[in-house]
Amino acid sequence: MDAAELLRIVDSIHREKKIAKEIIIAGIESGLLTAAKKYYGDDCDVQVHIDPATGQIAASHNGIPMPAEEISQRIGAQTAKQVMIQKIREAERDTLFDEFKAQLDEMVTGKVHKMERGTAIVQLGNIEAILPASEMIPKESIKVGDQIRATIAEVRKQGSRVKVILSRIRTHLVKHLFEENIPEIAEGVIEIKGISREPGYRSKVAVVSEDQRIDCVGSCVGVRGNRIKDIKSDLAGEQIDIVPWESDPMKFIPNALKPAEVEETILCTMLGRAIVLVKEEQLSLGIGKKGQNVRLASKLVGWDIEIMTAEELQETLDKAVLGFRSIPGVSDDLADMLVGEGFVSYDDLSFIEPDALQEMGGLSEEEANAIIDEADRRANSNEAIDQSAESESAGADAETDESVSEEQ
Repeated sequence: MDAAELLRIVDSIHREKKIAKEIIIAGIESGLLTAAKKYYGDDCDVQVHIDPATGQIAASHNGIPMPAEEISQRIGAQTAKQVMIQKIREAERDTLFDEFKAQLDEMVTGKVHKMERGTAIVQLGNIEAILPASEMIPKESIKVGDQIRATIAEVRKQGSRVKVILSRIRTHLVKHLFEENIPEIAEGVIEIKGISREPGYRSKVAVVSEDQRIDCVGSCVGVRGNRIKDIKSDLAGEQIDIVPWESDPMKFIPNALKPAEVEETILCTMLGRAIVLVKEEQLSLGIGKKGQNVRLASKLVGWDIEIMTAEELQETLDKAVLGFRSIPGVSDDLADMLVGEGFVSYDDLSFIEPDALQEMGGLSEEEANAIIDEADRRANSNEAIDQSAESESAGADAETDESVSEEQ
């Protein structure tokens, strides 16, 4: 092989496989070096270098230069060819790996080439990617020939090939579909601040704009809902709630719970919990089917949301106060303070920081730890607060009865 022919081969592989010429030349050098060592022995000092500009091969054996003809004549050409092919395949794999690794979480469009035991094989250019059943939207029907959008979830090397795993259940897919269908988001006029999703059922998307004149929700929905319809269609009919983002959780939490109407929001900062009060007729709407609405809202705002009516809250607080007072070392004032901070169960109390409890109740470290240990014991034994409350209430009723009897 003369220098000009070698350069033509390098250039051809470079254009066809999109592999850097330096990597191809390094692969050829490696092939020649492996073949030479096989011929002369591994202990020999063999050097091989190819000039990338001229294609000239320079080689030496134990410091003695070897003519180019000797390289092709004396060393095993077949071995050199096999190593070169292997190195070029590895280079091609590495190039593909880097290309798709850079696209992690990005959206791609491909055609379903075939289905194998529930897994879709998707053609992405010159590579076949895999969409496992576990990464498909629940209940959606995917068939051979379908054009689908998905995000790249994982890329890994597998022998001489690259394995690309796709997903249609990640929140990134919702984000990219919004960017594709809503110009204001693609241009940065409207910003997506958060997404919570239960694939195939419902997503909540929080949006905001620095320009107060822009109706973020209206822009995302589109005229007669045309924009959101296209997104829902790409997500197999998944419902999407678009809510205005607010930096103030007192405003953001009610937005996130739409379509339910919120009466009052109480933040329990020590627990990261928000107690949301609604009217009786709004309770099921706020919670949602199987708790979906409140679950998605909690993920979106980053607070553990509990929805209840004002009557339910009062009942919960009353029981919590009685339950905490039944713990040795907890005074009436401390029980009231704990409930005021949002602690309404033994499980809640078992997670309080000892120094916070010490400060609240003016307790020693030993006293605080004893209270936390007792709360943990009761929580683990499933001893509900209302049982203690009922017991204490029954005791109070008994005392009242005795007092009445004595008076009589």
